[in-house]
Amino acid sequence: MDRPPYYRPIRDEQVLFEHAFRERLPVMIKGPTGCGKSRFVEAMAARLGRPLVTVACHDETSAVDLVGRYLVKGGETVWQDGPVTRAVRAGAILYLDEIAEARPDVVVVIHPLSDHRRRIYLEAHDEDVEAAEGFHLVVSFNPGYQRGMKELKPSTRQRFVALAFDYPPAEVESEILQGEAGIDARTAKKLATLAHKLRRLDALGLAEAPSTRLFIDAARLIKAGAEPRRACDAAIVQPLSDDSAIVEALSEVVALAF
Repeated sequence: MDRPPYYRPIRDEQVLFEHAFRERLPVMIKGPTGCGKSRFVEAMAARLGRPLVTVACHDETSAVDLVGRYLVKGGETVWQDGPVTRAVRAGAILYLDEIAEARPDVVVVIHPLSDHRRRIYLEAHDEDVEAAEGFHLVVSFNPGYQRGMKELKPSTRQRFVALAFDYPPAEVESEILQGEAGIDARTAKKLATLAHKLRRLDALGLAEAPSTRLFIDAARLIKAGAEPRRACDAAIVQPLSDDSAIVEALSEVVALAF
């Protein structure tokens, strides 16, 4: 039997999600890259015993991609459901990751799924599909990354219960590193301390703060036998920047930690 995804709760986010699920309230999760949004949704789907359909949205994601289209198979034209329609029919948890990146027509499609209607109209197929029992809509986005670029409209945001995520406190992040990578407590503490030091280095001008995901990768490399500084360089420093001055500054902080 597969083990459920590891997730270490920070506050009461699991309880609030369960309440929203029972009350059929769609959920919006906002927070920086790699802070655990997707893992949280995976863990909640397992906790609630619901199938999970995940869509990674981007600027080419269209409504047709999500709801479905006609395809030619074996000389016949057949309808094929998209991931949103499959989730609606199956009563699954539908997770639209980075929803603000999708094209505007995608947001129009999900509106009827985010209110009392809980249905989707397949215009090309002329079918009105009501969400099966257990269907739940979840979206996520990164407010810091979207600022000044694409934003969710207030009319869309106000359809959701919002859970705000951030990087965990150092002691919690240490627990997460141990749980995810199976690394010893001493090394996990060093990595968690390093994470919080690097996130405070605003002067470096990093596009985004280093995510928990990067430190999990470093922990896994160390657990596998890599030398700690080399593991941090490969998993943390190099992915963060190509600027030689920034790389050097990051490496100096890593050297202090290990």
